[in-house]
Amino acid sequence: MTLIDVATRRVPTDAPLIAPLRERWSPRAYDPTADVSDETIRTLLEAARWAPSANNVQPWRFIVARRGTPAFSAIHDALVGFNQAWADSAAALIVNVAETVDESGAPRRWATYDLGQAVAYLSVQAQHDGLHTHQMGGFDPARLAEAFGLDERYEVVSVTALGMLGDASTLPEPLREREAAPRTRKPLDELVIAAA
Repeated sequence: MTLIDVATRRVPTDAPLIAPLRERWSPRAYDPTADVSDETIRTLLEAARWAPSANNVQPWRFIVARRGTPAFSAIHDALVGFNQAWADSAAALIVNVAETVDESGAPRRWATYDLGQAVAYLSVQAQHDGLHTHQMGGFDPARLAEAFGLDERYEVVSVTALGMLGDASTLPEPLREREAAPRTRKPLDELVIAAA
């Protein structure tokens, strides 16, 4: 069994960060026997609930599906093949949905931004709790909307895999190589346009 050494996944940062941020990464190798308790999922969703939100609208919705359920299969089947190759081992798949239009038909301009913050809160809480997440953009949003009866007010933005680390040797190449590749980020001076 080839478990990734989590200690080697920590990154040197240019400023001190809290451990869940420093240690967070997006694995593809999940333990296919590990489950996530109801209490843990509730904690993750509670973290998401307290994310910042424009006018406190909280335009995020989540579809949480555990491995082995019809809902999990529906989400898995909507993923592109690249993601299907590994996501079936996750303990749960979470569809992240933004309510982009309110009940009167007015657009919610900040809905996807707010959803992104809620998913980030969920991810940091998961890391803190010893779990890992992997955000995916490779999926068929129309298929997910149909599978879960979402109307046009809702936009499926991303899917999150959630679970415990698994055996990296079970991944197909080139995913196995990418799993252990060094983590990198652009330097701050490339990301900051102006700082006074």
